[in-house]
Amino acid sequence: MASLDEIRQAQRADGPAAILAIGTATPPNCVYQADYPDYYFHVTKSEHMTDLKEKFRRMCDKSMIKKRYMYLTEDILKEKPNMCEYMGSSLDTRQDMVVAEVPRLGKEAAIKAIKEWGQPKSKITHVIMCTTSGVDMPGADYQLTKLLGLRPSVRRFMLYQQGCFAGGTVLRLAKDLAENNRGARVLVVCSEITAICFRGPTETHLDSMVGQALFGDGAGALIVGADPDESIERPLFKMVWAAQTLLPDSEGAIDGHLREVGLTFHLLKDVPGLISKNINKALEDAFTPLGISDWNSLFWIAHPGGPAILDQVEAKLGLDEEKLTATRNVLRDFGNMSSACVLFILDEMRKKSSKEGKSTTGDGLDWGVLFGFGPGLTVETVVLHSVPLTY
Repeated sequence: MASLDEIRQAQRADGPAAILAIGTATPPNCVYQADYPDYYFHVTKSEHMTDLKEKFRRMCDKSMIKKRYMYLTEDILKEKPNMCEYMGSSLDTRQDMVVAEVPRLGKEAAIKAIKEWGQPKSKITHVIMCTTSGVDMPGADYQLTKLLGLRPSVRRFMLYQQGCFAGGTVLRLAKDLAENNRGARVLVVCSEITAICFRGPTETHLDSMVGQALFGDGAGALIVGADPDESIERPLFKMVWAAQTLLPDSEGAIDGHLREVGLTFHLLKDVPGLISKNINKALEDAFTPLGISDWNSLFWIAHPGGPAILDQVEAKLGLDEEKLTATRNVLRDFGNMSSACVLFILDEMRKKSSKEGKSTTGDGLDWGVLFGFGPGLTVETVVLHSVPLTY
């Protein structure tokens, strides 16, 4: 008869969790940032607010975003005018949209990840679904499982209303699941639809307009597992360490509340300053045990909350300009997609590497860091190790 320790050891994987495949998806509707102020004030019937429109145009110009993708179109908004008011009663309308569209967009990203993974979907043992776009029961994890036709015994985890840091949260959870369940293959999906928070402009809360200038829709999906079968599976990044922390003196810096008017966001403190002030401590906690103190020796995947956050982190740490190139590229081409952003950045980095024939970071670096920033202020830190390309 096996001992308890032997049983426990048999349940655990031998090696660290690894990202085995990545997929991304966006709605087909693309909006260009240069045109967005005119569109936004037109569709919300706010063109008479000329001074506010100029402020919004400056926000868009400073955002470093070229284009974003959104489920919402002008035709949809014409049919749902209550969504275009700043405080219009519209939660039912918004919920009807996101409850259907969040798992649908997530399915598109998941199908791409599963195809790249190369294994039958019946081998998926766990599902982690994450969204800040709405709530429902049974949740978006259930709907995704049904849409993909996964086994009814798949073990599901649903994360609602976490915000932008949750792209790191899902990796931390997937790492624990993969390493503590031998043979586990975890499907991770972050799917975000801005229909839950789109609203018209207001003079009284300019921070709400910041969100309207930054947020976009997108879904990212990963397959995570330990001890890969390298005759079929191709590990991209190994996850070595993960942690979550609340930044000191940051309570109330970012607030989000689900109300009858939808999801409202408020920025109440200097978010870029708080993050840059504390980023060095997060790095030291993660990399001192590895004997690493040169932050330019790492590859970087940082949530692009906005250009000011990236600029201040870069300046505070003395990062070389190219360190945040992948992050800035995703911000430029997709905007802030909340939890899905870091999954897009992982994909961006991997695609660069395949062109250059180097490691999965594209620059030959072994060690890297993934940061998620969001309400709390909460910081998720994940230490990654790149895997040499063999194909």
